[in-house]
Amino acid sequence: MSSNDSTAKYNPEDIIKKVARGLDGGHLGEIKDISHDYVITEKGVIDKDRFYIPRNSIIHLDGQYVWFGMTEDEAKQYKKDWFLFLPSSF
Repeated sequence: MSSNDSTAKYNPEDIIKKVARGLDGGHLGEIKDISHDYVITEKGVIDKDRFYIPRNSIIHLDGQYVWFGMTEDEAKQYKKDWFLFLPSSF
């Protein structure tokens, strides 16, 4: 999905610690980090799920939530194990 006026100009640092939501209102976690291509969210308290959601999926920012153009079910394809992203020397 293409971004609209509310996402065209935003400082990526301003969305860290915001709650990510899907089209269905589903909780996609709290935004923990942002890379060039991905928004990294974390969901859960003890057993945390980490999602690497494409940045171009952001469709709306409203100050409290960052909305993504996918449902919570669709976002599951972006769930990754954190250890896959550790440096190889670790």
